[in-house]
Amino acid sequence: MNSPTAKSLAAASPNFGFLADQDLRLLQAATAAERLVFEFPVSALTRLRQFGELLAQEAAALVGLYHGNLDTQADLLRRLSDRSVLTREVSDLFHDLRKKGNAASHDGIGTKREALHQLRMARVLAIWFHRSVSDSTNRKYGAFVPPPNPQEQDRLLETELDRLRDELMKARAAAESSEASAEREAALRQEAEDSRRAAYDDLNAALELAEETEEQAAAAETEWQSRLQSMQAESTAATPQAVDAIVQRAKAAGDTEHLDLDEAATRKLIDAQLRDAGWEVDTEEITYKDGVRPTKGKNLAISEWPTSSGPADYVLFVGLKAIGVVEAKRKRKDVMGALEQAKRYSRDYVIKGEESLAGGPWGDFKIPFLFATNGRPFLRQLQSKSGTWFRDARRGTNPSKALEGWYTPQGLIDLLAQDHDDAEAKLKTEPTDYLGLRDYQLDAVLAAEKGIAAGKQELLLAMATGTGKTRTALGLIYRLIKAKRFRRILFLVDRSSLGEQTQDAFKNVKLENLQSLYDIYDVKELGDIVPDKDTRLQVATVQGMVKRLLYPTDGDTHIPVDRYDCIIVDESHRGYNLDREMSDGELAYRSQDDYVSKYRRVLDHFDAVRIGLTATPALHTTEIFGEPAYQYSYRQAVVDGYLVDHEPPIRILTDLNQQGIHWAVGEEVQVYDGRSGQLDLY
Repeated sequence: MNSPTAKSLAAASPNFGFLADQDLRLLQAATAAERLVFEFPVSALTRLRQFGELLAQEAAALVGLYHGNLDTQADLLRRLSDRSVLTREVSDLFHDLRKKGNAASHDGIGTKREALHQLRMARVLAIWFHRSVSDSTNRKYGAFVPPPNPQEQDRLLETELDRLRDELMKARAAAESSEASAEREAALRQEAEDSRRAAYDDLNAALELAEETEEQAAAAETEWQSRLQSMQAESTAATPQAVDAIVQRAKAAGDTEHLDLDEAATRKLIDAQLRDAGWEVDTEEITYKDGVRPTKGKNLAISEWPTSSGPADYVLFVGLKAIGVVEAKRKRKDVMGALEQAKRYSRDYVIKGEESLAGGPWGDFKIPFLFATNGRPFLRQLQSKSGTWFRDARRGTNPSKALEGWYTPQGLIDLLAQDHDDAEAKLKTEPTDYLGLRDYQLDAVLAAEKGIAAGKQELLLAMATGTGKTRTALGLIYRLIKAKRFRRILFLVDRSSLGEQTQDAFKNVKLENLQSLYDIYDVKELGDIVPDKDTRLQVATVQGMVKRLLYPTDGDTHIPVDRYDCIIVDESHRGYNLDREMSDGELAYRSQDDYVSKYRRVLDHFDAVRIGLTATPALHTTEIFGEPAYQYSYRQAVVDGYLVDHEPPIRILTDLNQQGIHWAVGEEVQVYDGRSGQLDLY
């Protein structure tokens, strides 16, 4: 990057100058957003979306994943995530930048505070990218330099700018490696303020010089695409080890320790997660101290709600009912332990006005549902430091567990209405004769119910091929739904043909009063994407759920963790990627490990009891579902007369295989010549 324009932009940009050794186009998009944050926040968000797209394109080209400028940003991010270039934290930042940019570009939505936040997150992504490319994991990038104060600003924006300026001053003091006196601290603060204003003055001047005509912009786009194609070609020709080195640097740079989002940024991410789940939330505006109170017809996550032992980070209200309490931590903090604070807030909750409790109390607890989070996506290998930790405090035996996301308001209302003790009591007295099950099938059903009553989240039923696993599953599903032990069950199959067979069985088998499951309850089939409120069972393929969960498009609805509370997986042992018949659309897997990873993420996403059905448990099956809670083997089925034993193999005897061929010394051998059709002597 040798042009005077690029050099001047690099020198002038307070936050993105380190991108000078990458490409002018990246730097231009970032620095333009820097200047526009307060004057034109909608334009700034649009530029930041463009910056994210350019960053993803270059990252993809570096590892051989760039297919051309017709790629959507969502497609690029999916491929980068699949290749492990993006950690889930980095992927979330990219997607949030994309969504906010789309809202700005298409609907003109964008505030100064949102633009400021996304500018900071774009800098986090820029640092991630620079570390990935340059292997500069130990480089110090300094503190974020906030833009000059806008002429018009609200109280919250002013508070945020004060905080950012204070961080900048502290960073300069830390660079001196000394404890600053009050006088020196004041001087550092003034120096930081002066340099900040000077930096943005230089930036404005540099950007004015860098303004492009339409022809220049078109030429720049052509040059950019040419650069990407060259990088793609180089990556394709490179050794796998060289490409993998870039991937490993990107993974390391995307680690939470390197991203190091502060508490304010973490709370913004938590806000976005709660908002996706259907809560009205703004950690800066929807607060108790600003006079926000529970309101009929609204689902509010109110920040800093006072209790007798201190303010809770959020209290969740459905209408006037206090139904959940949340403790939020910084990204690096252990989140599982933070549930103890949520417990304390639940115990110490005091009604302040017109709000009410959601029932109870339940022992010492006044708010039934407890949450703790640090905003970090759930990672199985870092369970205690990731995910949204949750506990239903209504029963002392309920475990704490990490969820992939947040309950929706309706999900909490539905969970509150469930009475597991009553459901399990009904199951004990519910007759079974009308199910028409064989003895061993009924034993499997009762074994599963016993495991559920004991609080197990994973169960495996191992039954030999031909012994009626689908019929057994139907009986189990009907009993669990009828007793109201579960609200909605997801029945997963590995290919559409098996799903169709299952649907036919569920339609044709008669249960009570000569009615099928379809006659009694609302059942959604393979082609149905979203269940209705009254849906009790949905049949879907694993691949379809992977697509909806892991690769959603902008038009897809958010899939909450409470959509299903029981998942039954048919043929849970299968090696899916080896079976071409099971493919669903364009979805493909690199390997068995890749499939199992995505398969497990589907199961982990929902706060649900997971029941696997299999004839031959594979290693990954028992790792997910545990050892079989019930087993009915092929040999036992033969002994009981339900299956016919294999016949011994029939051996065909010939002179050749009995006596063999023997040649005497010197004997002439006739050999058939296929070309001439003659027998020749050798």
